[in-house]
Amino acid sequence: MRVGTVIDAEPFPEARRPAYKLTIDFGPLGRKRSSAQITQHYRPADLVGRLVVAVVNFPPKQIGPFVSEVLVLGAYNERAEVILLHPDHPVPPGSKIG
Repeated sequence: MRVGTVIDAEPFPEARRPAYKLTIDFGPLGRKRSSAQITQHYRPADLVGRLVVAVVNFPPKQIGPFVSEVLVLGAYNERAEVILLHPDHPVPPGSKIG
């Protein structure tokens, strides 16, 4: 698991369930893309610049016309909506989770 900075977020209308397409900078690991079902609590503009935690060593997954390379992590609230995990303080992109 690594910390990354969201550098782009856009709607993913082709997804079966509401989702965004994210591009995330992981520093020395490069930029990776992810499909994230986080539309209940986040708008694309609010995600850009945000630190997120993601699993970076899963194989890529084809989701419709999009290839998701990492899994962005969050916790489910009582309504089964995803709340993103993130560091409380700034850390460099690519930082390991320990």
